[in-house]
Amino acid sequence: MRSLFSFGASKEMSPAIAGAGHRPEMLRRKTLANNARIIVAASVLLMPFAVYGLVQGASVPFLLALTGLVTGMVTLALHKRRDFEAAAAGQVYAILAVGLVLTLTDRNLADAGLAVAVLAPVHASLLSRGSARRIAWLALGAVFFVAGLAFFTGVPMIPLDAHVARITGVGAFLLVVGVVAYSTNRINAAYEVYDKAQVTAYRHLIEHVHDAVVRFSAEGEVLMASRSSEALFGCRRYELSAANLGARVHVLDRPAYMTALSEAAQAGHSRSIEVRMRQDDPAGSRRVPVFVWVEISLSPVIDDAGDKGRREVVALFRDITERKDHEAAMSRARQEAEKASDAKTRFLATVGHELRTPLNAVVGFSEMMASGIGGDLSPTHKEYAGLIQQSSRHLLDVVNMLLDMSRIEAGKFEIEAATFAPENLVEPCFSMVESLARERKITLVADVARNLPMVTADERACRQILLNLLSNAIKFSPEDGRVTVALKRQGQSLNLSVIDGGIGMAPESILRLGEPFYQAQDGLARRYEGTGLGLSIVKGLVELHGGMLRAMSEIGAGTTMTVLLPINGPAIKLEETAKVTPLHPEPAPSSNPSWPEEKRKAQ
Repeated sequence: MRSLFSFGASKEMSPAIAGAGHRPEMLRRKTLANNARIIVAASVLLMPFAVYGLVQGASVPFLLALTGLVTGMVTLALHKRRDFEAAAAGQVYAILAVGLVLTLTDRNLADAGLAVAVLAPVHASLLSRGSARRIAWLALGAVFFVAGLAFFTGVPMIPLDAHVARITGVGAFLLVVGVVAYSTNRINAAYEVYDKAQVTAYRHLIEHVHDAVVRFSAEGEVLMASRSSEALFGCRRYELSAANLGARVHVLDRPAYMTALSEAAQAGHSRSIEVRMRQDDPAGSRRVPVFVWVEISLSPVIDDAGDKGRREVVALFRDITERKDHEAAMSRARQEAEKASDAKTRFLATVGHELRTPLNAVVGFSEMMASGIGGDLSPTHKEYAGLIQQSSRHLLDVVNMLLDMSRIEAGKFEIEAATFAPENLVEPCFSMVESLARERKITLVADVARNLPMVTADERACRQILLNLLSNAIKFSPEDGRVTVALKRQGQSLNLSVIDGGIGMAPESILRLGEPFYQAQDGLARRYEGTGLGLSIVKGLVELHGGMLRAMSEIGAGTTMTVLLPINGPAIKLEETAKVTPLHPEPAPSSNPSWPEEKRKAQ
């Protein structure tokens, strides 16, 4: 039997909350108070007869009337103190006490006392959710034990005239039955009100929800369709049927629709599919059928007490045509952007190759002119030849960077892994940037840790990484500054850091490092020349090796660029890396059968 306490109300609940959203709880509280009033009224009415019996020597009727009067007044006081659980427990315990007293007055096994006591657990299940339920059943067992003891011994424990005992028992039984019946009726009314309110709320929700709601029977027939389905399908909802809905689905999407509906009804699995469905025109102005994209969420109605085979299904239909149009537009835009990127890459590659050949000639002939191979030049002409050589070399470097960047973006830049000593990278790179450092009076410092392990990587690509980082550090360092290259082992990686004391970068610039053509100082008024491709190439080459590029910088305090390269190559072999413990200088291996021939392409 259900209890009103199952709704989760407690004695601390305020009257406003209980009255607004917990109608059953309010009825339960009123029932407790009315029960107390009924018990008090009945006890007052029966008290004169009980007093008369007491004068005649029968104390049991007076004791029962007094018990009812005290119980009613105490439980009514507890109700006013909002201690509703204690009030319910008091009424249950009073019924048990009356049943016990009546059992002690009758030696028969089946008597009015047992009948009254049996009603105590019923009353507890109706109005209590606490320990009173369990105690009521235990106390009922004790009453049965006492009744059995009186029956087998044949001696009543409380002597009472049989006629008085019969009248007293019938009266007490009728009073308790009346209280329990009243409680049952009020509880049923509470549940009816609650269930009706729930059904009304659900119906209101279904009728006013934006998405169309359709309920299918276990056989697949349409039981109910919401008002919003008329706008979605362009027809009256009473016109919708299982065949009608199935015919509206696009012929290419019907297998998916029928499969999802069958799985929801038979297997009890919730499904969500996207299909195209025909939308009618109520005005009949369209001659060609219009299909809209609809997302269908199918949820089976799970009922443990019902049929285990097929189930009813509730379907939620949502118009997602606008979302699909956006997705299609985004897909077209992405394809166009990819085509534009490919065209840009092909353009850069073509222009780069076409420019590099004449630039090599310009560089070569300008060097010959500056060196006097074609004849002695005047100082002015010699200066011009040097400027031509310097500018053509700069332009050739830009072209080479454009070619490298286009190959990396196109996924055609290949790295050839080989084993080499990382300390051998520093001196060749220093030699290449020595003239630039000398012009700016920059001191180059190498901080190489001892006993570095051999590294498996593309040595040419690693040299290009260090060279680009050194060029940037020298370019952005003040005169008489210092640029330091540090090499050390860091776990399973080689740590290559380039440290300068230059202008530094802002945090927002650090977040954009590696973007092609990005420079911290942009615009025509920038102080430092460059294309902004150096760090983009570095980032691409580092990612091809499976490494990481990090930057730490502060405006006016310099920048530290750190590259972490896996020691064992792009695919780290943990079982080998874990065994590397350099206790003494490692000899260069004579051969490496697995890595030198391995190539890795940009993805």
